[in-house]
Amino acid sequence: MLENKVPIPLNDPSRAVARDRADIMRAFSRVLDSGHFILGPENELLSQELSEFLGGVGTVLVGNGTDALEIALRSVGVPSKSFVLTVANAGGYATAAIRQVGAIPIYVDIDEANLQMDAEALEETLSALSEKPSAVIVTHLFGFAAPFLPIVRRLKELAIPLIEDCAQSFGAKIGAKHVGTFGQIGTTSFYPTKNLAGIGDGGAVFTSEPEYLERATALRQYGWKKKYHSEFPDGRNSRLDELQAAVLRQRLPFLGSQNQIRRSIHSHYRGLESSIGYFPHEAGENFVPHLAVMVANNRLDAISTLKRHNIATDIHYPVLDYLQKTNELPQYPHLPVSEDMSRKILTVPLFPAMYNYEVEAVSNSLQD
Repeated sequence: MLENKVPIPLNDPSRAVARDRADIMRAFSRVLDSGHFILGPENELLSQELSEFLGGVGTVLVGNGTDALEIALRSVGVPSKSFVLTVANAGGYATAAIRQVGAIPIYVDIDEANLQMDAEALEETLSALSEKPSAVIVTHLFGFAAPFLPIVRRLKELAIPLIEDCAQSFGAKIGAKHVGTFGQIGTTSFYPTKNLAGIGDGGAVFTSEPEYLERATALRQYGWKKKYHSEFPDGRNSRLDELQAAVLRQRLPFLGSQNQIRRSIHSHYRGLESSIGYFPHEAGENFVPHLAVMVANNRLDAISTLKRHNIATDIHYPVLDYLQKTNELPQYPHLPVSEDMSRKILTVPLFPAMYNYEVEAVSNSLQD
């Protein structure tokens, strides 16, 4: 096949800005005319619209997705030195939040079929611990709603709070329910490459528990229950600005159609007969492809082939959390599936503003 003369990026947020430019400018004008720039009417309306989208849960808008995870952990009362269970293959964001609250991350292995937390491995980890964990974070990775209903039931039996990280999966459903509404708290990010994306940083916390909603609302702004009256320790300054809220309000109504484009591109890749490898996730209501992650037979060969055709690739993620230089655990956990998959996974371009010829070029290169 002919090589592509123009590089094909992994993602290009500037195309979404060009597509939405008129709407963004109207949103900016609305904010500038209002004179409200922090926690104003755009925040209030976006909170309401996100709550309605998710079926009525409460929403707290914050500065970014990692702050959302930290505030969620503090909201459910995770104490310092306690255990919080999570996976090691999700980029380190949950680990960063766990450490920020002074807790200890304990890692659970993943299911080879979908790269998400494995229910049997969770049970084994729980049995091996010397004390009950104070929370579990399940990350719905790559846009795939983790098949975690057995985990939800088990944690409910044990009275262990469940936090869902939906930063890569906002809009995905299991049955009639959106991810982020199964546990005690859900979180998401509005980073510019996310499915629901701002043009800067942002995040949100979701919960149907009034107590957690009150805490999260206070913790995002110095622990205030009312202005200048701090009643919750460990409060911080993590507020979504009005400009980002206005942009997100413009984009929220189009999330479903944009996610459907993502599914279409991913289905096209997945349907290929490729000697390079395979795509483990199948498009459906439970999958809003944030990334097109394949399991490569030989990752170096796959990267070389795609690079030769001017196609960008990346690895999400190349280093497991406990293998980072910042690891503070006294010994490495035994996670054979996580380690095996981290050596094989490869991300290829997928975003709604891809041109048709780019999708075909990636497809042809995968079959090369």
